[in-house]
Amino acid sequence: MVGPVIRSGEEMGPPWLKPMLRTSFFISCPVHTELTKNECNLYCLDCIGPALCSYCHSFHKDHHVVQIRRSSYHNVIRVSEVSKFIDISGVQTYIINSAKIVFLNERPQQRPGKGVTNTCQICGRSLLDSFRFCSLGCKLGGMKRDPELSFALKPKPNKELMMGSESDDSSTPKKMRRGMEDPFDEDTHQNTREGISPGTPPNVNYRISRRKGIPHRAPPF
Repeated sequence: MVGPVIRSGEEMGPPWLKPMLRTSFFISCPVHTELTKNECNLYCLDCIGPALCSYCHSFHKDHHVVQIRRSSYHNVIRVSEVSKFIDISGVQTYIINSAKIVFLNERPQQRPGKGVTNTCQICGRSLLDSFRFCSLGCKLGGMKRDPELSFALKPKPNKELMMGSESDDSSTPKKMRRGMEDPFDEDTHQNTREGISPGTPPNVNYRISRRKGIPHRAPPF
């Protein structure tokens, strides 16, 4: 199981984060040296061991395994993978090969570019104004300075609580409300009548039969 995010002294973040940041990736697997395509680019968050290759992955099928990728000789991980386990807010994201990624470790710059107004609070790399760190490792370092920072995932808001309790009328389905309306309310059913073509009128016989009166005889002479 993936360990919870903890924070006590220098032990900050989930127990697998620091070991993953220190792990050497993209080396030949020492277990499967005789096989081709044995590059180690996977990491098991449950075992917290060395990097894994695709052949090692078969022994970790039921574990949480993430894939590490490379960009400009630096290790990166897709946001869609890592954001399932930690909160990466404050870390700048990048788009590489149509996928949003974050860097694992710092990438310091000797000098920021011209016009740069925001830099990483740990290594000084140029950042967009809405971010504080250039990598997961830098955010981990920033947690030692700012106790408000955390990798703990925030609970998702309850949609029902956000919507609040609605009135009985608004929560009633439209079809049910239509059946509850007063059938003799002219304002309610005006549009309904206008939208329906008139049907064939019933065949009503309007002839009224009249009963013959009692005949009267002529008076006797």
